[in-house]
Amino acid sequence: MKKHMVIIGGGITGVTSAYALAQQGIQVTLIEKNRYPGMETSYANGGQLSASNAEVWTHPSTIVKGLKWMLQSDAPLLMNPAPTWHKLSWMAEFVAAIPRYKDNTITTTRLAIESREHHFAWAQAEGIEFDHKREGILHIYRDKKGFDHAGEVSKLLAQGGLPRRAVTPDEMKAIEPTLQGQYYGGYFTESDSTGDIHKFTFGLAKACERLGVMLLTEHQVLNVASNGQTATVQVQHQGLTETLTFDGIVICAGVHGRGLAAQLGDRLNIYPVKGYSITVGLNDEASQAAAPQVSLLDDETKLVTSRLGADRFRVAGTAEFNGIDLNIRADRIKPLVNWVNQCFPGVDTRRVEPWAGLRPMMPNMLPRVGAGKKANVFYNTGHGHLGWTLSAITAHQLAGHVMAAMQDNVRSFMTPATA
Repeated sequence: MKKHMVIIGGGITGVTSAYALAQQGIQVTLIEKNRYPGMETSYANGGQLSASNAEVWTHPSTIVKGLKWMLQSDAPLLMNPAPTWHKLSWMAEFVAAIPRYKDNTITTTRLAIESREHHFAWAQAEGIEFDHKREGILHIYRDKKGFDHAGEVSKLLAQGGLPRRAVTPDEMKAIEPTLQGQYYGGYFTESDSTGDIHKFTFGLAKACERLGVMLLTEHQVLNVASNGQTATVQVQHQGLTETLTFDGIVICAGVHGRGLAAQLGDRLNIYPVKGYSITVGLNDEASQAAAPQVSLLDDETKLVTSRLGADRFRVAGTAEFNGIDLNIRADRIKPLVNWVNQCFPGVDTRRVEPWAGLRPMMPNMLPRVGAGKKANVFYNTGHGHLGWTLSAITAHQLAGHVMAAMQDNVRSFMTPATA
């Protein structure tokens, strides 16, 4: 009889987890509180599948910048100074992870490269159209200090297996002719790509259903529990409350995973780090011609871009530490619009669609993948700013953990009878 696993959360990590488990022949139910999968943090991010952005944030310069920008409302990194125990504990662990900056960057690079191959294979196998562009990602720098730091990062990326090359301002202009402004230099990663994360997530969710995954949307999870053999999930749907029973449970609930983990007896120190994006409608030929085709990452402003088809241009970034807060602030959106006006003045920005999402971040910047304290509890969450980039490989790893646990259960069941 098939084992029946429940996955909490229908974002990119939940859907990729469901797909990977279903491919192993496991019966899967995926619970999502929204009407459709991929409607929160997996809705309108920067759109990059970016191994070149694998540098973790646990570098001493992050602390310096955070303190400098604390009172600057439009800063790339903004920290609400009001203390909470959660924020303080997270920051303490973040600082403690600084000595692992190099190792964790190399590890993340390797994961991103492996994940890329799964993404491409799944999209091709399932016929998922997601505005995929394999034009590379260009990192841009306005001064020598930023460029030199990027050179050191490139050495770490190379140790992780990712080649990227330094380019001059003239070469940058050749790579992306629409980019305006004065730059010291850049780094270009041909193997990186971009696309629409929501389209990918929704398309893969449809593929999951074809594989037999039961998708329960508009189901709000109230409580979860496990005794190590059976997992229960209390949900509310259309005003009715019921308790569902499964053989095991996987938490992929983003920033809400911390509370669910506590109910299951685990500590999951995820902090919600808000990011903003704007989607610029390229509604005339002049704007379409003036918008870039190659994806960009501006390290100074911490903004990334992706071209989504002929008529959309996505700009995303910034980091805001302010708890679970999805309010869209005008003073945080304005710098994104101004950046487009400065770098791509031919793009019409009279009307843009703003968005905000909460990145689930672990203090060491590595995702939490694997088993909890209970034998039938698993996690695949905490991917931070690389949720889409890492989601396929962590789903593959999760499936390995679940299959190994099932084999262990079979062995423990057989041993007394054969002793």
